[in-house]
Amino acid sequence: MVHARAKLTPLGRALIVERVLVMGWAPARAAEAAGVSLPTVYKWVRRFSEEGAGGLLDRSSAPHRCPHALPRRQVQRILRARRDLGWGPHRLGPWLGHPRSTVYGVLRREGARRLGDLDRPTKTPIRYERAHPGELIHVDVKKLGRIPSGGGWRMLGRDAGHRDRKTGVGYDYLHVAVDDHSRVAYVEVLSDERAATVAGFFTRMGAHFDALGIEVQEVMTDNAWCYTRSTRVDRSLEALGAHHVTIRPHRPQTNGKAERFNRTLLEEWAYTKLYRSNEARLAGLATFIDFYNRRRPHTALGGTVPMDRVSTT
Repeated sequence: MVHARAKLTPLGRALIVERVLVMGWAPARAAEAAGVSLPTVYKWVRRFSEEGAGGLLDRSSAPHRCPHALPRRQVQRILRARRDLGWGPHRLGPWLGHPRSTVYGVLRREGARRLGDLDRPTKTPIRYERAHPGELIHVDVKKLGRIPSGGGWRMLGRDAGHRDRKTGVGYDYLHVAVDDHSRVAYVEVLSDERAATVAGFFTRMGAHFDALGIEVQEVMTDNAWCYTRSTRVDRSLEALGAHHVTIRPHRPQTNGKAERFNRTLLEEWAYTKLYRSNEARLAGLATFIDFYNRRRPHTALGGTVPMDRVSTT
């Protein structure tokens, strides 16, 4: 199981294997580029040789057997009391005759929601989600370093990173809009995040959602100057008939759907493979967005895709 300070994800391990077995790098060079030890490189190359791509995945650190584990009937008793009484570990522990830590461990492993996430009378999860598409659009900007010719340091190692800084290739600004209800996403790659650029993005964003049959009612952003101090931005939102709301200071999780989509962009598009140029990476963005909106199952939507929520609303 991956831990908080792990240097390698399955993608990083696959990159090490590719460098050693395909690109012909010396294991010592691959270890230095990834910031890991030489035995670590040998371990992942060996696992790949023996098990294929599946050998690069995280493995559970749980023991194969635990003779002192709490019996399953006791686990069910704790879960039943939690459901019926709506108590936390501090009250359930003494009531059931278990240490608080034991009760907390059971609730955590079984995926029992925090009490703050439940409606107390009905014990059902509280979903912070708008009822219809367009009621709220989450907007954010993701600053993404451009890829120099030949590839960037994330794929080619830290030596390439030194060359990146010398070339001064700069950044792309990914302006992102995500519908709160359907999770349908709209993205533009622009040269900056100035007010005039943001105003133009809002206008095109509104036209895009309108073409999907989504009327934008509210737009949520952070408190950046380009969103809050520009009359051009205000006018662009007024033209859409949309109300502008901002998150509480230092609370980016309020705009969580845009933040989570940014992470998905990095993990499933920007850093999913070795791109030899920035143009090659940008060329694949539209395909990924179409895949995300129309074919990629979304766990928060019960395995359906975002566009299904637009067509069935």
